[in-house]
Amino acid sequence: MEKYTPPFEITQTMLKRVADISEKVTKLDNFSNLNKKPYLRKQTKINSIHSSLAIENNKLTKEQVRDVIDGKLVLGSKKEIQEVKNAYNAYEMINDINPYSIEDLKKVHGVITYLTVEDSGDFRKGNEGVFDGDKCIFMCPPSENIDYLINQLFKWIKESKNKIHPLILSSVFHYEFVFIHPFSDGNGRTVRLWQNILLYNWKKIFEYLPIESKIHKYQKGYYKAIADCNNKGNSTEFIEFMLKMIDETLDEALAIPNIPINQETININKLLDSLERNVPISAKEIMEKLNIKSKNTLRNQYLHPAIKQGLIKLTIPDKPNSSKQMYYKD
Repeated sequence: MEKYTPPFEITQTMLKRVADISEKVTKLDNFSNLNKKPYLRKQTKINSIHSSLAIENNKLTKEQVRDVIDGKLVLGSKKEIQEVKNAYNAYEMINDINPYSIEDLKKVHGVITYLTVEDSGDFRKGNEGVFDGDKCIFMCPPSENIDYLINQLFKWIKESKNKIHPLILSSVFHYEFVFIHPFSDGNGRTVRLWQNILLYNWKKIFEYLPIESKIHKYQKGYYKAIADCNNKGNSTEFIEFMLKMIDETLDEALAIPNIPINQETININKLLDSLERNVPISAKEIMEKLNIKSKNTLRNQYLHPAIKQGLIKLTIPDKPNSSKQMYYKD
């Protein structure tokens, strides 16, 4: 088989969107404060997870998604609750994933579909169709072609990453991945996160932009763009659609007021930086790490504010003053 190059055209609409998006990214000084605002950072992740799952008919509300992530009891489908936990774990991996690695792709899919799909982390063995509700949008390529198609797609993005703008490259990848449909389930959730990972490797701010929320809002347009591209045999319309979603997400980000960073937020970030994820640590050890001499200072200026925002968890939540109490971030 010959080397595969995804078919698409660079249009004036794309070029204008890319220019507008690039300009807006440079203006996001206020939104980049998310690095210093853990509550807002967490909220954008909740928005992304809720929207990406809702596109796939997960019925949990945004509040329920937040409660699942916070470890609270939620009344709902066991599978849907597991999907939230899986998505949160997958989105936490964004800093450690190589977007040009097929092995990392399988790893992410394995996390996203953990305990919910039998062949989690493995390419499908049977033939599949892509559905919008009960309507089949198109039949996917045969399963025996998946390895070749995915290898060709990843080879193309590696070779093109310095030739094609990341905004366009990631959108082409998104469409081509949906077309190939390499997994039996979880393709949409995986590719929406993967586009974020590709964009994150261009500009770190994309870790905090809930593009999935826009896709959810324009879900019919999302599926229509995919179907139209299937009929036309190229991804041009889908690229324009995704650039519109990214552009509108940036508009909302720019509308966030530039609230000054206060001392409490600085303290919380120091505390979070001193902890490893899901590794409990005692108050004494935290004091040593942060060079804090007073337990009252640690409790009132660091621990309590972080616990109140749901950013730090207790190993013995029923006995907050226990001498055996330890703290961790999840």
